[in-house]
Amino acid sequence: MSLTIDPDPGPATGPTWGAPGMPGSAGMPGGPATPGSGRPGGPRVPHGTAAPEAPGRLGVPVPAEAAFAYLRDLGVWRDKRKEELDALDSAALASTERDSYSRDMLVSMALWKAISDRYDLLVVTFDSGRVGPAESARLSTLIWGRLDVAPGSAADTIAPATSGALGLSLPEACRLCDAMTSALRARLSLEPSGAEVGTRVKDVRATIERIRDQIGMLPGGERDSGRVLLTRLEQRLGDVTDRAKRGAEVGGLLGPLEYDAAQAERDLIVGAGVRVESARTAERAGEQVAELTARATAVTALVQRCVAAVTPAPRFGVPDVRALGPVPREPRALAAYLTKLDAVSRALTQVHTAYGDALAERDEIAGYAGALAAQARATLGASAADPDLDHLRARLDAVLAARPTEMPRARALLAAYRAYLQAWQSTPRSGPTAAQPAKGAAPR
Repeated sequence: MSLTIDPDPGPATGPTWGAPGMPGSAGMPGGPATPGSGRPGGPRVPHGTAAPEAPGRLGVPVPAEAAFAYLRDLGVWRDKRKEELDALDSAALASTERDSYSRDMLVSMALWKAISDRYDLLVVTFDSGRVGPAESARLSTLIWGRLDVAPGSAADTIAPATSGALGLSLPEACRLCDAMTSALRARLSLEPSGAEVGTRVKDVRATIERIRDQIGMLPGGERDSGRVLLTRLEQRLGDVTDRAKRGAEVGGLLGPLEYDAAQAERDLIVGAGVRVESARTAERAGEQVAELTARATAVTALVQRCVAAVTPAPRFGVPDVRALGPVPREPRALAAYLTKLDAVSRALTQVHTAYGDALAERDEIAGYAGALAAQARATLGASAADPDLDHLRARLDAVLAARPTEMPRARALLAAYRAYLQAWQSTPRSGPTAAQPAKGAAPR
């Protein structure tokens, strides 16, 4: 059953695309800018809202109603985040330390662009509510699959994976964008210092809770250091809260705390993306190990067959992929392991080619000798024979039938057989036929 969104539902019938309160509405914050909306006295950075919670999970189709609500909220978030990033960019350009903000601004903008592009694909797939089972499955893949980025772009440096893909899903990228924007806002110190202290403290507390959730997903070896970081952030937040309750000025403490919390959250999100990608890479490495093991077994059988069939045979060792040990989990060790697997694959290809060519050469000599024998029969005639030619052919057949076949002798005999036949064919002859001497004629 598909959900149809009527573009003109009438009054008070619920939200529709382009209606007031929806993404793209001129009356909504984050909608299209209107002329004359500039603020005097320099840019004021609007306090951003957190990205909406994504519905479902990877592989689970997203219902039309949940997709509609998510896209509505994501569109509002996208427009507000763009407005905030533009204001931050203006503030950074006006700063005397603009170079120190350039990379973070580039990465934040590129990340927002990747999110915006995926949002556009979601809107096209949603198609105003015309969502069937196939569209619901595609919506789930677009939400929870990895974002597409231009290779070599600023966003590609966050959590690089395969070419053209970011190692983060859409919800992870939204949270990372929130964290980076919060960090930039804190560094630029453009928030009003008094009226929004409570809101800023609440946002830091929410950030710390998200950090707590991320730490719970850390591997055992990293969880302890994560808990130490969490404890320090909670202590600093408690100190700022107590000072604010006593009426003290906390702007100098709150800004660095916002920055450190956002930085910690960003590192945890990126680390989670790297671990997910490493797990996928380790799985692919395991499959590659199984494939190389099977190839090595087959190449070993080919080597044994070649050594038994020809001499001298090539002398290459078959690499043993098991000597590399189990697949590591640490990203750097995994990258080195993949490099070694690639070297094993190339070595197996080289061994396969060398021994395969040796066997193919023997078969080629046998086939060429048969073709020359057929040519000789056609030239000499069915009842004629040449003792020398027959002797060469018999010697060549004996060498080819021997195991292992002596390839230098086989090559030499084939060359002699071919040369003798060509010489015999090029010699002019007279008599009743070119192939059969007349009776009583003197022997050659």
